[in-house]
Amino acid sequence: MSVDEKTGIQALEREAPTKGVRSGYIEKTEYNYKRHGTQVLIAAFNVTSGIVSGVCLDTRTEIDFTSVIKKFIEDNPDRDKYHFVVDNLNTHKSETLVNFVAQYCALDQALGIKGKNGILKSMPTREAFLTDKSHKIVFYYTPKHASWMNQIEIWFSTLVKKVLKRGNFISIQDLKNRLLDFIDYFNNTMAKPFKWTYQGKVLVA
Repeated sequence: MSVDEKTGIQALEREAPTKGVRSGYIEKTEYNYKRHGTQVLIAAFNVTSGIVSGVCLDTRTEIDFTSVIKKFIEDNPDRDKYHFVVDNLNTHKSETLVNFVAQYCALDQALGIKGKNGILKSMPTREAFLTDKSHKIVFYYTPKHASWMNQIEIWFSTLVKKVLKRGNFISIQDLKNRLLDFIDYFNNTMAKPFKWTYQGKVLVA
């Protein structure tokens, strides 16, 4: 599963209705709006099926991220292994996540103390633990400055074009409903694996 957060999604309510496209006229969207707050969407794209899972939250703490990873696993039970592709955000290499993986995989080993010693000591030591392929849960981190390689980013661009770009949301709950409804719609009508076109060739000599 390809996983990431889309942060700061604004629930903007236009002060006047949008005027739709008609012969000789383009769509007209009111530029004045009311702010109703923001949401974080943590979403996962299954690279083999194209199915998307998502959770809307008010924050994106390490506890939030770990709880969503736990939910994604619970929603896909009885798998031999779980593979998660993520970027290098600190919450993706957190103490909370390491503790969860150790507990879920029933690993009987000392984890140490964050900032002092052992597996929890630093981000590099936590990353080494989370990328250990002998575990049932394995994380893969995209190279620095290459988070675009994470396929969930392609899906986020679809979300922006289809839902957010011209969106009109009367409340935070309305925004949540629209986001989750689009995930259901996407899974029922559009879901398929993305086909990479980049062949790994050097772009600049």
